[in-house]
Amino acid sequence: MHFNIAAIADAGLEQQLSARIDAKTKPPGSLGRLESVAIQLGLIQRSSAPRIVAPHLLVFAADHGVTVEGVSAYPQEVTWQMVMNFLAGGAAVNVFASAAGLSLKVIDAGVDHAFDPHPHLVDRKIANGTRNFAREAAMTMTQAEEAITAGATLVRELAAKGSNVIAFGEMGIGNTSAASALMARLTGLPLELCIGRGTGLDDSGLARKRAVIEAALARHAGARGPLDALAALGGFEIAMICGAMLTAAEVRMVIVVDGFRPRHRAAADTGRSRAAVGAGGLSAAPGRGQDPRFLPHPASQPRLAAAPDAGPAGGGGAGDGVDAPHWRRRVGADSHRGG
Repeated sequence: MHFNIAAIADAGLEQQLSARIDAKTKPPGSLGRLESVAIQLGLIQRSSAPRIVAPHLLVFAADHGVTVEGVSAYPQEVTWQMVMNFLAGGAAVNVFASAAGLSLKVIDAGVDHAFDPHPHLVDRKIANGTRNFAREAAMTMTQAEEAITAGATLVRELAAKGSNVIAFGEMGIGNTSAASALMARLTGLPLELCIGRGTGLDDSGLARKRAVIEAALARHAGARGPLDALAALGGFEIAMICGAMLTAAEVRMVIVVDGFRPRHRAAADTGRSRAAVGAGGLSAAPGRGQDPRFLPHPASQPRLAAAPDAGPAGGGGAGDGVDAPHWRRRVGADSHRGG
């Protein structure tokens, strides 16, 4: 699948945006990073007066075969249980999305459960979870491409309805193992800098997780390209978010990325198109399990944060909801013509 993603650089427009911000009744630079966010929003939208229209938060969910290796503190069944909680409005992400005015959709990319229809559930199931990447490839190349296409189609549908801001979250027991493996493979960083305790592994659990991922990286040593690595080590929700992010960048939507797993979708996207992250990306500050040495990678540069050192780590896109009022506030300030 081909994505045509243009860079957002426009020196003339950037000058207009900077001048408009500086004309506000405030000390120069007093809004800190919010000013650079406003400029980036304007460059993405090719407008000196950026607007936020129908923002959406998409939470992709899928199961991972590698959980049978004991890499998570929780059983696989928690994935579908959490999806039900999202749909019932009982998770942190529901509260933050509602407060920030984000329309929340949960995408079943590959959960091992049969859900009843629900107005906030989108069925894009590829299979009932990936295979165990410690023993074989997580998915076939056909499945990886199918998942990428499904994510791309979903975003095109939202863009056609007028949405110009999209945020991403995920849910899947075992997906920090997939994210850690992808981080190590795509960035070249040592595994010890890429792995964390996920949802609360003890020391022995963390050691087991590290050993499983090390063996998997060796087993799939030939999977070096972004798509090959995604098929060998990833998850259906990971692949689907890749397609969604790339398409959002292509149609110049603002992309809000929060958390450990979505950043590694962005890293995979950067491997496929180096314009992708710059074309649409805002990201929150790094949260649980992310070593700051990953930040030099272009997919992980933070643009804004809920509060200094707040460290939202609730998962499932909750940080996107926390950060949404900040970029809404910046656009509101930019569109209001103070003295």
